Amino acid sequence: MADLAGKVVWVTGAGSGVGESAALRFAAAGARVFLTGRRAAPLEDVAGRIAAAGGAAATKPGDLARRQEPYRIAAEILAEAGRIDVLVNNAGLNVPNRSWKDLDADTIGLVIDANLTSAMYCAHAVLPAMRAQADGILIHTASGAGRWVSLLSGPGYTAAKHGMVAMSHQLNMSECVNGIRSMVICPGEIATPILRNRPIPLTQQELDRMLRPEDVADMMLYAARLPRHVNLNEVVMLPAWNRAYVAAIESQARERAAKGG
Repeated sequence: MADLAGKVVWVTGAGSGVGESAALRFAAAGARVFLTGRRAAPLEDVAGRIAAAGGAAATKPGDLARRQEPYRIAAEILAEAGRIDVLVNNAGLNVPNRSWKDLDADTIGLVIDANLTSAMYCAHAVLPAMRAQADGILIHTASGAGRWVSLLSGPGYTAAKHGMVAMSHQLNMSECVNGIRSMVICPGEIATPILRNRPIPLTQQELDRMLRPEDVADMMLYAARLPRHVNLNEVVMLPAWNRAYVAAIESQARERAAKGG
């Protein structure tokens, strides 16, 4: 496995959830970590914990859906660190009222920009440096909603995450000759703050059965430490207690009971 000491990692959505866990994991592995999110206070908290543990972290707050921000932040990281080895493209959000009848133009733009447009900006912003290094890995947090279509996640989030999956594969098609790898992770339900925006609140038992942010962060770290000739193009991670599977089992049981079988 590759040594991450001295590597430079840019983590977006780093103030909570998967991004927070990824920042802590990469810093503990010896990387110099730059943290981006819309709110400065959570980033400073994460950076403080990294520093207290002997790691190196700096905050770069910004709204990545604003076109100039990803390029500004990438340029600042390059000016300070001289390189970018890993982009953890993790920023994203969803909204409570997500069905077609509840959407409006502003909400559609918000969800698409936060989950797809910002990710494309960040990828585009780091590619010149990675090409010059002839090395680099982009790790994108998509979703099960990027692999399967369902009503649960809403049309905007589903479309954006499908777009992120396609973006990552297209990056590999274009950039593999430049020493660049792109990996997209499609996790199932993760117990993160974004679940507070679910239209139907979840019980604690349901949350306890989901993936944890650190589970996904561990996969990111594993991918980044693989030899350069290996790429995990796409990884699907699901909770062992899969609510969709359980619902199907329960539905079949009800059907058998109704038939007297």
